[in-house]
Amino acid sequence: MTISTVFEPLWRQAGFTEETPIQTAVALPLRQDESIVGLAPTGSGKTLAFGLPLLEKLVPGDGVQLIILSPSQELAVQTRDVLRPYAQAVGASIVGITGSANVKRQLEQLKKKPEVLVATAGRLLELVAAGKVRLHTLQTLVVDEADELLRDPGLGQVRDLAMEAPADVQLAFFSATPSPMFADLAKWFGQDVRVIDVRAIDHTQGAVRHLFIQTDNAHRETWLRHLAHLDKFQALVFFNQNAVMEKVARTLSHQQIRFAVLSRTDRAANRAKALTDFRKGKLTLLLVTDLAGRGLDIPHLPAVINYQTPKRAEAYIHRAGRTGRMGASGDVITIGDDHDRRDLKKLVPQYDIVRGFLADGRLTTTPPAREADAAAPTPEGVTPQPKRPAPVRPQVSAAAPQASVPVPPKKHKKKRARDQKNKGKRRPKA
Repeated sequence: MTISTVFEPLWRQAGFTEETPIQTAVALPLRQDESIVGLAPTGSGKTLAFGLPLLEKLVPGDGVQLIILSPSQELAVQTRDVLRPYAQAVGASIVGITGSANVKRQLEQLKKKPEVLVATAGRLLELVAAGKVRLHTLQTLVVDEADELLRDPGLGQVRDLAMEAPADVQLAFFSATPSPMFADLAKWFGQDVRVIDVRAIDHTQGAVRHLFIQTDNAHRETWLRHLAHLDKFQALVFFNQNAVMEKVARTLSHQQIRFAVLSRTDRAANRAKALTDFRKGKLTLLLVTDLAGRGLDIPHLPAVINYQTPKRAEAYIHRAGRTGRMGASGDVITIGDDHDRRDLKKLVPQYDIVRGFLADGRLTTTPPAREADAAAPTPEGVTPQPKRPAPVRPQVSAAAPQASVPVPPKKHKKKRARDQKNKGKRRPKA
C-alpha cells in the first residue's frame, strides 16, 4: 500500500479500494524528488498518482511549494477540487489560478499564502511577472496533460515558469499519450527525466465500443438529434472547430434537447455551471473542443461523440478516454462519411471500429435489412420501413394487334344550346 495513512480514509471514502498501476509506480520516485514522465491510460487515476505523494512533502506555512499546470480552466478547477480534501488533511491550502476567472478574487486568495497552486500557464505567468506570485520556495512543478501543454505556445510558458523556480526544482510530466518532446526534456529543462510507462499493464478502462455512424454532412445534425433522444443517453460532443460547434449549437437551440457549450470565449461562471449541470445529469449533451474537454472526469459517462473526425491520433485517444473510466462501460461514436471512416481506421488502427446503426430506439452494431436506410434515421430514431413499390402499369406490346375501340361522336354543346333556346319560335319570313 503506497497510499499514506493520512490519506487512506479519504481515499476509501471516495470509493477506491485498489491502487492503479500508475499510482503504485510513481509514488516512491515522487517522494524521493525524482523528475519523471508518467504515462498511463486516461481515467487511470493520474491526479491522485502525482497529487498524494507530493502533498505529503509539503510544509504548511512555507510558501508555494507545489504548482500543477493544466491546459484548461475546467481541468484546473477539477484538479483543485479533487486534491483539496487531501491538502486539508496535511494542513495545506490549495488555490486555483485560471485565465478567465476574476483576477481580484484570485489575488485575495493568494494573500492567504497557499502551499499549492493549480493553474493555467498564461495567467500564472502574468501574476509572476507582476510580482504577485513568487516561486523561490517551489519544490515541484507538475505538468498535467503534458503532450498538450508542451506544444507551442505552452512549451515556452512552462519553460519560463521553470526558470523562475530554484534550479533543483522537481519536474513531473503526466499524460495518456507520448510526445516527441519527452525525448528532449533534458535539453529544454536542463535535467534528466525518467520515463515511467504503465500503459501496457494498466487495465482500468472498462468495455468501450468504438462505433462509426456513416452518413453525409447534411445528416450529421439529424443523427446528433436522434442520439440525444435515446433512453438514458448522455454524451460529450467533440468538435475540431469552434465555428462548427457554434453552428450546431444554434440548431440545437430550436429543438427539445438539453445541452450546453464549453466555449473559451464564455464567462468562467457560465462554463463552470455548464459542467456542473452536465455532471449532475441535467444536460444531455455538452459541446466541447479538444482543449476544453481535456482531462475532464465525468463519472459513468455513457458516450463520447466525435461530431468531426479528429485529425490526430492523440485527440481520438483523449476523447475516447472520457468514457469507460475506472471499469465503467461506454461508447465512442464517430459521425462521418466513408472518407472519414477510412481516415479514422488509418489514424487509430489499435481500435476495432465498427459500423453503428439505430434500430428500435437502440444503438446497435447489427445492420438493418436495407443498410442504406440507416443513413437517415426516422423521427422515432428507428430504421425506416421499406417504401411501397410503385404500381405496375400494364405494358402493351407494339407488335400485338389492338382491338378497335368505338369513338363516341363529338358533342356540339354550343349548337345544341342555341337550338333549345329557339325551340317553338317561328322563323321570320324571307
